[in-house]
Amino acid sequence: MPGLVVFGRRWAIGSDDFVLPGAFELSLRLLWWIGILVLYAVHKGQFNCPGGGLLHSYLLVLLVLLAAIICALSALVYVSMQGTISNPGPRKSLPKLLYTRLLLYFPEFIWAIVGAVWVSDSSVHCEKTVINAILGTVIASWVIIIFTIIGVLIVFDPLGGKKTFYLTDGVHRNLESSQSGQLLFNVKNTATRVWEKRIRLMCCCIVQDDDHRVAFTSIAELFRNYFSDTDLVPSDIAAGLILLHQEQDKMESCPKEPEEVLCHSPSSLVTDGLDFELENAAHYMLFAAAAYGWPYYVYTNPFTALCKLNGDCCGSRPTDSDITGSDRHNFHFGSILKITGLQYRDFIHISFHNKIYEIPFFVALDHKKEAIVVAVRGTLSFEDILTDLSADCEDLTLEDVLENGFVHKGITQAANYIYQKLINDGILNQAFTIAPEYKLVIVGHSLGGGTASILAIMLRNSFPTLKCYAFSPPGGLLSKTLADYTKHFIVSVILGKDLVARLSMPNMEDLKRRIVRIVANCNRPKYQILLRGCWYEVFGGDPDNFPTELDGRNQDALTQPLLAEESLMVHRSPSYNALDGESHLHSPPQYPHLYLPGKIIHIVEECSSKRLCSSDIKYTASWSNETVFSSILISPKMITDHMPDVVLNALNSLSQEHGSCISCLSGLVSAVISSNVDG
Repeated sequence: MPGLVVFGRRWAIGSDDFVLPGAFELSLRLLWWIGILVLYAVHKGQFNCPGGGLLHSYLLVLLVLLAAIICALSALVYVSMQGTISNPGPRKSLPKLLYTRLLLYFPEFIWAIVGAVWVSDSSVHCEKTVINAILGTVIASWVIIIFTIIGVLIVFDPLGGKKTFYLTDGVHRNLESSQSGQLLFNVKNTATRVWEKRIRLMCCCIVQDDDHRVAFTSIAELFRNYFSDTDLVPSDIAAGLILLHQEQDKMESCPKEPEEVLCHSPSSLVTDGLDFELENAAHYMLFAAAAYGWPYYVYTNPFTALCKLNGDCCGSRPTDSDITGSDRHNFHFGSILKITGLQYRDFIHISFHNKIYEIPFFVALDHKKEAIVVAVRGTLSFEDILTDLSADCEDLTLEDVLENGFVHKGITQAANYIYQKLINDGILNQAFTIAPEYKLVIVGHSLGGGTASILAIMLRNSFPTLKCYAFSPPGGLLSKTLADYTKHFIVSVILGKDLVARLSMPNMEDLKRRIVRIVANCNRPKYQILLRGCWYEVFGGDPDNFPTELDGRNQDALTQPLLAEESLMVHRSPSYNALDGESHLHSPPQYPHLYLPGKIIHIVEECSSKRLCSSDIKYTASWSNETVFSSILISPKMITDHMPDVVLNALNSLSQEHGSCISCLSGLVSAVISSNVDG
């Protein structure tokens, strides 16, 4: 931070990002140079063979060329190690060294061609060992050149030229001028087009229609707004996440103030209904997991799933179930049957149809709980990702519902699609005709959990007794009024430090603010942060004592302005509010706060070791509230805590523990009654 400026443009790499790759290449070049030197010394007097003169010249020039590259790499690595993330001043000579190193690629490229021609020349009859060594040298040269080209393409920033022009000479420019305003408008338009092209490229394998094009533009504008006010390169973000994780672990080890969390205690077993909801959640999580079909079944049964599916699923498709969408070889339906343990006749409707804003779901009869279950699938395709990323807010207006408010746009459209299918196609009428005494339960995990929650709101008036279980739903889902309204019929289940449950645009802005704060204030070089952080993440230990406060920072010591902070100060991004200590009460928030739906059960893993836990993992559960999930927590398990199999295992563990506790309590009560009777 800021991004490196070479060839008159800004690149997605910092001047302190050459330490680790440079050191790796330097070690390879040293070994290479030593090997060539030994080869030359051993065969010094054996160049009288046909073509030996060219071989002698090739090895000498290669030794000199490698020595020059080693010197350039040594200087590049040394300079890149200087300074800190926010103080690139000691590295101001790095662009010149980088130009020198890049110039050395031209003679290396030419000499690699010469070596290839020499090796392929049939008139050369030197020792086979020498020829093989030269062949290895030629291959190594081409490999390094190819990887260098790939690296340049990776760090190329399509907006680099415009950003450099706009951000140079920042102290003297007038940002209020019409020329600067027009330039900023052009930069924003270009940035939106760049993000849109990236999204189209990512989704090139799916058929794109008008809905996709609208979604691409909306998501591109979202990304442009989020990344437009900082000059962070990817390695800065990685270093910031590492620092935040260690800072977070230090704070967790300190005594905590009482939190606004209703804890699960023995005295509240009956009144708060937590154990009852945990038992229900463990049961219905099976349906939410089954909605993923064969990918989930194969993932959880990697050695036996394919054999079982091939044996059981290749028969004829049942005729009494309403199945839409493609399910080649009946693998999806077969997996659902295996996971839920239901019979063919228990399914009312199954949809594998998948487009943007249209996600698969199934409706089944759960005789154990006497419920009609609507299970919605979570994210499993590019179309689902686009639905997730369509994170604009829209109004949800329903008849006879006073608590209208903002909702996640993409997820709401997915819920509306399922609502139309359930009501207009008569699916629920068919289900209640078969089982009129059953209750309606809607479940889903991740995207499916969010969709199930909004679908429950839509169906609440028609089915007042319905219940919804949302497992790991996205955090930015409902406005406060709607979230409070859903506490009567929705239960959300969150495991640990699940990232998705904390994902919302305000939380992402807060994370960006925290990253900018901590990397701009750290007094260690980036390579030390990354190496120490990797060791900490893998092997644990005590978190490093990096500074986390802005006080005492000397702005005069920075020989180059911080483009990230400078841009944040100019455009007054929400992520900069905490950096300058000012409150902007009159500025409306860029993104409204959206919350998790319903009452929230938070499951936390208990483990004595920070990194390596025993296989016998213990969990505790408690009622929580939305304020606990108002910040993204950095953890190695922030992704795995979201996985459906991990959530299901945690719920099963708690349910089994609850069952054993009930047995113990029953035995204790019986013993007490017996002793009283005997007495």
